[in-house]
Amino acid sequence: MTSRILRAAVVTALAACAGAAVAADYTDVAPVVGRTPIYERVNQPKQECWNETVSVAAPPPAGANTLSPAGTIIGGVAGGVIGHQVGSGRGKDVATVAGTIVGALVGNSVANNANPPGAPVYGETEHRVVQRCRTVDSWQDVIRAYDVTYRYGGRDTTVRLPYDPGPNVRVAVGIVTDAPRPYAGPPPRPY
Repeated sequence: MTSRILRAAVVTALAACAGAAVAADYTDVAPVVGRTPIYERVNQPKQECWNETVSVAAPPPAGANTLSPAGTIIGGVAGGVIGHQVGSGRGKDVATVAGTIVGALVGNSVANNANPPGAPVYGETEHRVVQRCRTVDSWQDVIRAYDVTYRYGGRDTTVRLPYDPGPNVRVAVGIVTDAPRPYAGPPPRPY
């Protein structure tokens, strides 16, 4: 039993030494005989923008349809003075009150509709230029790799590379020695 273990150890050591002593790796150049690009379809969304003219109704002035104190007071006083000039006796009092009410309403309306020069008039259509944008798909075919066929030692071999190697490709050449297989024991017996 001891001699069998010793013999197996010697065979294993010799195989390891023989393999290390003979093996030598180097590189060589092989001609490329064919290449096929590998495409991938990818989406690179982009934004498209354009200018558009739109029509909008001019907004009401600030404070429109609200009670304007200054306009109401001034209109009421002016209406009261004018109404007091009309009629006589009891009719003069009624005309003064009616003139004050009508003057207050007119004064409030004038104050609410007063626009600064150049401002759009309430209710008129106004034209504005607005920018509109949207994101659109932009599908493109992108080369992701190349299937390259090269000839070395009379054989054609195809590999996938992440780049186009050109007319030649560098190949790694390794020398492999046939080492004896370690003893695995007797073959199994059939049952």
